[in-house]
Amino acid sequence: MPLMTVLFGDMIDSFGENTNNSRIVDVISKVSLKFVYLAVGSGVASFLQVACWMVTGERQAARIRNLYLKTILSQDIGFFDKETNTGEVVGRMSGDTVFIQDAMGEKVGKFIQMTSTFIGGFIVAFIKGWLLTLVMLSSLPAVVISGAMMSSVISKMASRGQKAYSEASIVVEQTVGSIRTVASFTGEKQAIMKYNKSLLSAYNSGIHESLAAGIGFGVFMFIMFCSYALAIWYGGKLTLDKGYTGGDVIIVISAVLAGAISLGQTSPCLAAFAAGQAAAFKMFETINRKPDINAFDGNGHTLDDIRGDIELRNVFFSYPARPDEQIFNGFSLSIPRGTTAALVGQSGSGKSTVISLIERFYDPQVGEVLIDGINLKEFQLRWIRKKIGLVSQEPVLFSSSIKDNIAYGKDDATMEEIKSAAEHANAAKFIDKLP
Repeated sequence: MPLMTVLFGDMIDSFGENTNNSRIVDVISKVSLKFVYLAVGSGVASFLQVACWMVTGERQAARIRNLYLKTILSQDIGFFDKETNTGEVVGRMSGDTVFIQDAMGEKVGKFIQMTSTFIGGFIVAFIKGWLLTLVMLSSLPAVVISGAMMSSVISKMASRGQKAYSEASIVVEQTVGSIRTVASFTGEKQAIMKYNKSLLSAYNSGIHESLAAGIGFGVFMFIMFCSYALAIWYGGKLTLDKGYTGGDVIIVISAVLAGAISLGQTSPCLAAFAAGQAAAFKMFETINRKPDINAFDGNGHTLDDIRGDIELRNVFFSYPARPDEQIFNGFSLSIPRGTTAALVGQSGSGKSTVISLIERFYDPQVGEVLIDGINLKEFQLRWIRKKIGLVSQEPVLFSSSIKDNIAYGKDDATMEEIKSAAEHANAAKFIDKLP
């Protein structure tokens, strides 16, 4: 942009300095050729600016998504009890990574372009007419302040709207995910009202954002055209008194305003950097979290075979989300291999907790969980879990085939093993009757 103002000023001067038509044509032809060179260079630079930064932003965002999901899946169950929920995880992977991608991608190239235009514009302006440039600098603070205020207000309103949409998405996720419960209690109207309430908040934020953008842009244009008026009036005086040319005045005006506008346009980039930094802070806080029980940890014992003697020895345990509520207080239990055991008790007595400790979803605060006389903590977690088959009170089926659901616990399961498992579970006849 600053180089274009120089060429445009030279073209203006050529009309004033040459009365010979052929001479004017020659000068204009040379200037036009320079415009072509500038266009080619500008096109290449623009392509590299947008394409390269967008590619690196997309690549890094994909890596962060991958890292975040891997970290989430490697966390212990206590993390899900007290620190996160499904809506938050989905929101961070779909929404926060977009902020991070924006901050690391196209906005970086845009920021470099605007900063370069600002610096280049004022260098050109001071070289061509330092006195007029100093006078025009008086309007620069107003241009920058109006642009920055507009960007700040828009950024806050957009953030508020995103938060409202996030709350609305959580309502939808919970309602659709528990549609049977919602339908059984005729809670459809209540869900719609909560969703509409969240959307109304987002709508109001959008209205405020539009008003701020409209007023801010109007003030910005008002200041800019007043700056044009001041520059043209004072530039005319300098042309008469100080020997400035019309081209010099045009160059200074265009270069200063290009620089000022570019400086104002860096505000959205800075807002994007701030939003990306805030989003990255929360995501990397999770990524850097070291779980006490890590499913991806390859350390630990593996045995050729497992007999199946289970023992809980003097176990003290309370859930991480309710540390003050003691579930087990010196609890001991022994289940010899080959036997069937039933745990009977009132709700909250710890029946499911025994299973959670055997699966090593949690570790006891005091005491040991032993399998074949070996502390569960000494086994490789993935190996020991593959040796345990668990059917919960409310079993979960993934939205795939029966074959995929049965083979979920073993990556290399053959068709014969899957059929054998179905027969041992007395499910083969039931499966065969299905369409």
